[in-house]
Amino acid sequence: MNIALLLEMAAEAAPDRVGLVCEGRRWTYGELLAAARGAFELIRQSDVQYVALLDESSEAAVIAVFGAALAGVPYCPLNYRLPDADLAALLARISPALVIGDEERITRIAGDHGHNLLSREEFSLKVQETVPAEDAREYDPGEGVAIQLFTSGTTAAPKAAILRHSNLLGYILGTVEFGSADEADAALVVVPPYHIAGISALLSSIYSLRKIVMLPAFSPEAWLALVAAERVSNAFVVPTMLSRIIEAMERLGGTLPPASSLSSLRAIAYGGGKMPIEVIRRALELFPSAGFTNAYGLTETSSTIALLGPDDHRAALASQDPKVRARLTSLGKPIPTVEIEIRGENGEVLGPGEPGEIYVRGEQVSGEYKEKSALDAQGWFPTRDAGYIDEHGYLFLSGRADDVIVRGGENMSPGEIEDVLLTHPAVADACACAIPSLEWGEAVGVAIVLREGHDAPEEPEIRDLVRGRLRSSRVPEKIVFLAELPYNEMGKLLRRKVKDVLAD
Repeated sequence: MNIALLLEMAAEAAPDRVGLVCEGRRWTYGELLAAARGAFELIRQSDVQYVALLDESSEAAVIAVFGAALAGVPYCPLNYRLPDADLAALLARISPALVIGDEERITRIAGDHGHNLLSREEFSLKVQETVPAEDAREYDPGEGVAIQLFTSGTTAAPKAAILRHSNLLGYILGTVEFGSADEADAALVVVPPYHIAGISALLSSIYSLRKIVMLPAFSPEAWLALVAAERVSNAFVVPTMLSRIIEAMERLGGTLPPASSLSSLRAIAYGGGKMPIEVIRRALELFPSAGFTNAYGLTETSSTIALLGPDDHRAALASQDPKVRARLTSLGKPIPTVEIEIRGENGEVLGPGEPGEIYVRGEQVSGEYKEKSALDAQGWFPTRDAGYIDEHGYLFLSGRADDVIVRGGENMSPGEIEDVLLTHPAVADACACAIPSLEWGEAVGVAIVLREGHDAPEEPEIRDLVRGRLRSSRVPEKIVFLAELPYNEMGKLLRRKVKDVLAD
């Protein structure tokens, strides 16, 4: 079964309903399907092995993903923020491709790779003009690869993660009810098109018949204005975006759209990185009528595998029980369509509260790379994320398994140290990571960002804070103060860059 079925069902059920709004242009579901079928013909004529997108979010992203699916060619959106050398290496790995987007840059860095190039504008026009006769269409049955996404490559060369039609449909059909959205519902999509969260947002919104509102370039002011103008009901943000939205609301005050114009916002999902506890607490106060959801997932799992829902957020905020309040920092519980286990170093399944590596299994879980499959014999995928499940079934993330600090044979989670540091009134952000130690092999180093208007506390004060809450082995041996911590565009902390600073 082909993922294009999602758009075909939407167009058949509501051909005249607006399915996409981008930079003032409105597309109905019927128009999107016609354009996708035009893209199918264009792709077939191009005789390419991939359809790539090197551009911000636009109608081209929606049309290309479904056009490629109909043609049986993997859709491969690329990170346009990469340096030229890194991007050229990725373009070489998918040649020949129909590449949509920045023609000048593609020609400059990969002009000899045999790609067919189209600007966003030219692609959007051509797909509307190129529509084959009804009896000439032989669409792909959807038995192969739908999407190929390159991993971030923070520790090695990017891997080509493979998502088959069956993986993506396993997620959508298992979690979304067809046509469940009201005609007035609108989902604001601001995550970049090369991230799995952006792709899953398109697929789930179309299947539920929810209007997609695209914001190609994020700013908190533009986000707030678009929520008001389009009466947005659903939104997905990464932690850094939510933090900036809160800052803008507090800074602009009376110049913001009236509170009533933001009242349409009923559901805010977030993910992609660790959410600071004070940010989500403040967001719950500023959006009292919105339901917040923490969505945890990976590229290799076709998006979300665990959710902390709106009721859990509000209950944790209101509770005086420390264990219930702690759920605000959790990932929630596994969605019904997957299984999750925590495993130890020898592969043994661990019990409640025991930290280890998170494994997941389910139809939506690909765990497949072009280079090889990472699934074990029973279909379990090692996420390389460290965490534990408490006695009530809530999943907690400690960080990447590779980020664990091993001091004298004792494994320590950077997250628990960072959580303690963030309780200091002068600390706005913190990162803990391993530094070399002659005595212990590894020791704890921390980088701290101060709140505006606060002086740096003395190092003994920081060490005493950690010592008072955790074991003495967690006390940092090296402390540095930075103006800001390095994050990528999806809000993931680039811990390796902090390690470089601490090692200097």
